[in-house]
Amino acid sequence: MSLKIYFSSASGSREVKQQQNEIFQYLTARNVKYEAVDICQTNNLKEEMRRLSGNPNAMPPQVFFDNVYCGDYNKFFESVEDDKADAFFKLK
Repeated sequence: MSLKIYFSSASGSREVKQQQNEIFQYLTARNVKYEAVDICQTNNLKEEMRRLSGNPNAMPPQVFFDNVYCGDYNKFFESVEDDKADAFFKLK
């Protein structure tokens, strides 16, 4: 079982960087293991992220558990606000 966060190390958007960091900080604070997948490493990773999310225009961060799409930052934020983050990350 693996949690993957697709992110961009070269994003010029301050908003995207902040969103990525919020997800990473949330998981790190709770000692949740995850794999950070930098879509800037190869074009194939960006294509993989978009294919798995079912959205040809998906932008990072995108969250997957065992290649099952959990959602994007907005879904993450909503789950935290609703105290349902464990369900979002498929940890329970």
